Amino acid sequence: MKSFMLPDLGEGLAESEIVQWHVKVGDTVEVDQIMLTVETAKAMVEVPAPYSGKVVSRHGEEGELINVGSLLLEIEELESATTSSASTKKDAATVVGNVSHQSHQVDVDDFWIGSNVHNSPDQVITALPSARLLAQELGIDLGGIKGSGPEGLIVDTDVYDQYEKQIPGTEVLKGARRTMVNTMTESHHNVASVTITEEALLLDWKPKEDISIRLIQAIVHACQKEPALNAWFDADTMTRCVHSAVNVGIAVDSAHGLYVPVLRHANEFSPDATRGWLDATVKGIRNRKIGREQLQHATITLSNFGAIAGIYATPVVSPPQVAIVGAGRILQKVIMKDGEATEAKALPISVTFDHRACTGGEAARFTKVLVEHLQQPSVD
Repeated sequence: MKSFMLPDLGEGLAESEIVQWHVKVGDTVEVDQIMLTVETAKAMVEVPAPYSGKVVSRHGEEGELINVGSLLLEIEELESATTSSASTKKDAATVVGNVSHQSHQVDVDDFWIGSNVHNSPDQVITALPSARLLAQELGIDLGGIKGSGPEGLIVDTDVYDQYEKQIPGTEVLKGARRTMVNTMTESHHNVASVTITEEALLLDWKPKEDISIRLIQAIVHACQKEPALNAWFDADTMTRCVHSAVNVGIAVDSAHGLYVPVLRHANEFSPDATRGWLDATVKGIRNRKIGREQLQHATITLSNFGAIAGIYATPVVSPPQVAIVGAGRILQKVIMKDGEATEAKALPISVTFDHRACTGGEAARFTKVLVEHLQQPSVD
């Protein structure tokens, strides 16, 4: 029988959330057959079987967080698979998404932990090092946990389960929500944020104008006219990279948290192509099927929060980017036009920029060009 641990998924990611199991106890699996889907802080990853055999036990439930090296499955090799073990090892599966080939085999004897005694002086606790660290962080007593690993080994999911039992109504943040915590914390500590607000009067828009398309087009145009906000900034090296291509990150709210897929080379997309990309991407996020590469390399971000609620905001810049555009809820206003009071729709705009990398003048000019583009008449 062989134990299969969660492999290293690369990019320094130590934990993943189990999204879906594709096999159950008693199933027979083949090498490279997808066994489960997990979500890291970067993307969805499908985990294949490293060898053939019968699933004897399965560890971890959908929605649980697991660390690299945590036990996932125990597989009993079939006779045919045993006879060809050499070739199996040679062709061992790799996880979709360039997973590291580092070994993460866990021997229970390696984690025989101290003399924490609870009812009996002879009682000894066995737990993964990651589970011990997690228990310390969450204030959990390992002595009250029954391990679900081999021979009662306490794994990370056991600690999370105990934590949620102790504090009803709380949850351990996972996936996109956990990523958001880290991103927002980094921005708060490292970005000199300043927000400029303005509004675009939509006097010549069609009744059913595609707001998202118009916003993306306006951002592209503004980046081309005032490229200082279409940039990355590295404070450690004091370098700024101003981009020629405009890769727009689009903030998408979902039940699983905030995702920011990236429309790369948005300056090369037609309105119809942009709409098609948006529809397909949002569908992928709702189905939790979005690749890591779809969330990378944004040069500027759009948050259309007004589609839900809100007029003005202070959107958060996501380093190494230096700017984010927020669009609020469209308002009905009365304005003076040619000496007459007339009704008009107004789109509130909030532009947050990193004042370390951009001057106030650059940000103001960007905002002005952005608004002017939004105020152009609809194109038939």
